[in-house]
Amino acid sequence: METLVSASDVLFVLLGAIMVLAMHAGFAFLEVGTVRKKNQVNALVKIMVDFSVSTVAYFFIGYSIAYGVNFFSGAEVLAAKNGYDLVKFFFLLTFAAAIPAIVSGGIAERAKFNPQLAATFALVGFVYPFFEGIAWNNHYGFQDWLLLNYGAKFHDFAGSVVVHAMGGWIALAAVILLGARNGRYAKDGRLHAYPPSNIPFLALGAWILTVGWFGFNVMSAQAIQGISGLVAVNSLMALVGGTLAALIVGKNDPGFVHNGPLAGLVAVCAGSDLMHPLGALATGLVAGALFVWAFNLTQNRLKIDDVLGVWPLHGLCGAWGGVAVGVFGATALGGLGGISLMAQILGTGLGVIIALVGGALVYGVLKMLMGIRLSQEEEFDGADLSIHKIGSSADD
Repeated sequence: METLVSASDVLFVLLGAIMVLAMHAGFAFLEVGTVRKKNQVNALVKIMVDFSVSTVAYFFIGYSIAYGVNFFSGAEVLAAKNGYDLVKFFFLLTFAAAIPAIVSGGIAERAKFNPQLAATFALVGFVYPFFEGIAWNNHYGFQDWLLLNYGAKFHDFAGSVVVHAMGGWIALAAVILLGARNGRYAKDGRLHAYPPSNIPFLALGAWILTVGWFGFNVMSAQAIQGISGLVAVNSLMALVGGTLAALIVGKNDPGFVHNGPLAGLVAVCAGSDLMHPLGALATGLVAGALFVWAFNLTQNRLKIDDVLGVWPLHGLCGAWGGVAVGVFGATALGGLGGISLMAQILGTGLGVIIALVGGALVYGVLKMLMGIRLSQEEEFDGADLSIHKIGSSADD
């Protein structure tokens, strides 16, 4: 009977891994639809290769840092429990690989291809699993300290902070170090619009991500016995709230509308297992409005050329999601409780700090050693590059 249950768990986690793997197609098409036409092929290649580099980095280094597990045992050991430990690695790898996929959208259209692969290896091999181990595997006593002082550990069920805020704040460091695309801002500071090249592709990417997110959130239980319809319905309510808020605040802009559900889903990951559906709806509404406001702020006033708005979408909405658990997860607001607002704030803050420092360190070192920015000529000539030149001079 236990073998049967274990086999069911393997299938459950495997299906979750496949759904989140499919989300990487969503990242790709979201970027393809947003960047200029001359950069579309590069965006597709970049997401695929980043995932492959992430797999190698996480298999050999990152997973061991986060969970103390390696895969150098014999096949009979790896096949134990129907290979559950292997599919768990696969599932968590798809989360880890989301970090460079998120960063990719921020640095699009002017970052060198090969240095980005080096950054991917460092981020997935070292930076991301360092905080993953703290948040999800009780490393360094931080969670125990929160429990002792605030009565609860930092809660992040499906990665609002561990995955999304980490990716968004790493991307912010990279975007600042890269600088804006050539021609994006006039000498007097005026913004030159670079409209999305293909709204249908952008929408397709958003839909793929939205559907895959139910694997991202629901399958984070990592065992079929832990599956909860509450997680599914909270995810649904948050994506609806994010969409409607982005529609209203974004004044019907299709780019904002299709990023709205993603903002809501980013924010609800952390507390989708604890919130009341009305709390999830409110979390999504705030996230959708926050994304539109922050996107306009970064592009127009701060002059930060974050192409897909990944810092507002993942960085800020992810951080909001980490804090929102401490609000809407409380029993007073219909949640299941067992959380602390202060623990959520401190845990979220630690994730942001590690992401900023780690991102600045990785991209700063690469900038000094290899250069991370295309030359002006390479950036301008991106439309003429063939696929075989992507590795050395593609305009992404």
